[in-house]
Amino acid sequence: MKERMCACACAHAGAVHGTCAKLVNKFELIYSSTVKKIISVLLKYGLPIALSVLLVWFFYTHVDMEAIKQSFNSDFDQWWWFIPIFIISIMSHVFRALRWRLQLQAIGVKAPLSAVLDSIFGTYFVNLLVPRLGEVWRAGYIANRQKASFTKVTGSMVGDRLTDTVTVLALAVITFFLASSQVMQFLNMKSGTEQQHSMYTTWWFWVAVVLMAGGCACLVWLYRTRDLDGIMGKVQKVTRNLWEGLAAIAKMKEKKKFVVYTVCLWGCYYTTLYLASLAFDFTRPLGAVAVLVLFVFSSLGMAVPTNGGVGAWQYAIIFGLAIYGIGTLPLGKVYDPQATSFAWVVWLFNQVVICLLGIYAFIHIAIDRKRIAQGRTLVETSGDGLQL
Repeated sequence: MKERMCACACAHAGAVHGTCAKLVNKFELIYSSTVKKIISVLLKYGLPIALSVLLVWFFYTHVDMEAIKQSFNSDFDQWWWFIPIFIISIMSHVFRALRWRLQLQAIGVKAPLSAVLDSIFGTYFVNLLVPRLGEVWRAGYIANRQKASFTKVTGSMVGDRLTDTVTVLALAVITFFLASSQVMQFLNMKSGTEQQHSMYTTWWFWVAVVLMAGGCACLVWLYRTRDLDGIMGKVQKVTRNLWEGLAAIAKMKEKKKFVVYTVCLWGCYYTTLYLASLAFDFTRPLGAVAVLVLFVFSSLGMAVPTNGGVGAWQYAIIFGLAIYGIGTLPLGKVYDPQATSFAWVVWLFNQVVICLLGIYAFIHIAIDRKRIAQGRTLVETSGDGLQL
């Protein structure tokens, strides 16, 4: 009898121990998953916001506000150029919407242009509040409205952004050659060399060529080789996804329209900056190539994950203006007031446009949802449902 009771007690204790062990393991999994999610959110959204605040504070400590006000009052003498800038800015969003609509149609998502345009307006507005969240919202809005696969819509959005990346890199290469004389003049001045050298005779040019060729060869190898593990495996996966995104664009039926919309989109971006240079007395003599240099620098600055590119965009513009004699390099303790006023006026105007279009988009989305609920607007769904 005692042996049975001992056996039962041992069995009960073992069961309790096993249950406790399972609960502990479950708690550890939940805790680990929660911590990972928190870290992921902080890295995705918290870090960009913190970086934005840091850059704004950094700029504030390196500017003379009185000098900037004087430059603004005296040099900003043709403000009316910002009227066509406003119209062209809207047209850039329209061309982006038209281009993305082609990609959506290629995967069977037949969203109306008004809905796609709302998603574009809203993307930039959301990105201004929380960097990089706008792209997720854009894909989610279209997938929800059209009852389409979120994964497919996100893939088309990635393809859209990938096209922008390739375009910026192509513009950077073209600009490098167009402005090579000015770049060499600047480098010779900084090195204290009076003799003018050709860009093609410098060692750093050929090093850059070798590095670019080597980078391209590595990308081809990553795409074509067998599956890898670890960090290289992740890099390989990204490389293949990027290539597949470009390949999907190449297989589109309306490739010519896609190219035309891309040229019009980036043409609008460049034109707005060029017209902005005409609004200021000190940037008016720069010319088309100099503005193209500023445009490429500012586009690269937008790659920094901050709210609306704040800080990085201004720094890129100020650096570019210094190459053309508006300010000095390296940038000193106090940035040039003319370059700083130009950078902040143009950036702030762009953000005002984004806010106005974003407010319009969310109002129109609310009206559109009400019309759909009332049956006054019919939605042509893709038929694959809201799949992940």
